[in-house]
Amino acid sequence: MRNSRPGDVVGPLVTEPNFAEESLSRTLLDDADVTSLFSPVSVAGIKLRNRLVMAPMTRQFSPNGVPGDDVAAYYGRRASSLGLLITEGTYVDEGSGGSDRVPRFFGERSLAGWRKVADAVHAEGGAIFPQLWHIGAARKPGSGPYPDAPVISPSGVNAAGALAGEPATARQLEATAASYARAAAAARDAGFDGVELHGAHGYLLDQFHWPRTNRRTDAYGGDIRGRVRFSYEVTAAVREAVGPDFPVAFRFSQWKGGHYDARIAEDPGELAAFLAPLTDAGVSMFHVSTRRYWLPAFDGHRRTLAGWTRHLTGLPVIAVGSVGVAAPFLGVSDDGKSPAGHQRSLTLAPVVDLLSRGEFDLVALGRAVLADPYWGAKVADGRLGQIRPYDKSADTRLY
Repeated sequence: MRNSRPGDVVGPLVTEPNFAEESLSRTLLDDADVTSLFSPVSVAGIKLRNRLVMAPMTRQFSPNGVPGDDVAAYYGRRASSLGLLITEGTYVDEGSGGSDRVPRFFGERSLAGWRKVADAVHAEGGAIFPQLWHIGAARKPGSGPYPDAPVISPSGVNAAGALAGEPATARQLEATAASYARAAAAARDAGFDGVELHGAHGYLLDQFHWPRTNRRTDAYGGDIRGRVRFSYEVTAAVREAVGPDFPVAFRFSQWKGGHYDARIAEDPGELAAFLAPLTDAGVSMFHVSTRRYWLPAFDGHRRTLAGWTRHLTGLPVIAVGSVGVAAPFLGVSDDGKSPAGHQRSLTLAPVVDLLSRGEFDLVALGRAVLADPYWGAKVADGRLGQIRPYDKSADTRLY
């Protein structure tokens, strides 16, 4: 593939815009001054060109778990106009997942591929974290690429309540925490700028957070302090492995895949009890995953979940959830039927407003930058009519 400059078209257009360029311009900016999104910032000890982050998105373009030159180019293109990139989820050990096309963060060949990814991002002036991932009970017993590996989960049940192996033993949990620590140390040694621990969306760490999948009666279950214990231990192991200054982000969510009304914290007090151990264990920043970044987290309070997290911990926060796309995640509007949520999702005015109010420090984009690697540059330059709108076909291609 030829070398490209920010804003070049790489491959055919995903789809034709379904509204006029001037309409997109008015809607996306909505009279907002987006200068603050593009100002350099120092977060958790790293200097970023702007406040825009690429959100992690599973791609499955790494045969045998090895990211190739095409993966390095994919991240490098986006690094040309974003401050920080967080990679797709990467398996931390043999039992972390069931796909042979999801990249791994262990093994000589996989780590060599990741070094090329980090180099490609740095060559474009960006920073990059790998997201360290274990899917837990979402993996089917006996599935590849390591079918003999046991399914690790808090209680041996998945989100649907079906059996998925046996509850993890204390020894298995200790070994899994060690896998996260080895992967984090490998990321540091490969030249990455930090790591993110995936504690959201109903995967392993989050299976401990959620009472539906955590039915344990030992120290890893019960109230929210027990349910966050394993995430605390993983974070502490990672912190010990990488040293005191290497950034460690922790991503969490209330919602789970297929269970969008799930909650791990019912009020600010429970959220504080969840966040405090993670902060004590050495988290540098939180990545707060919501389906709609602008909505209040709790009844009777104005703050978003990102805002509460920043307020309670004092740490930097990344907000994410339907930023810069024409419909909220999975195409559902605020009330499930009205178009109001679509308009609020697309415009950047609420992002700027919430940033100015101190609700978060960085804002992550998923589908917007999946569709257009140069989204950030085009917004910064006012070339809004050139932005490729997201289309489902973007999910099936790497460009």
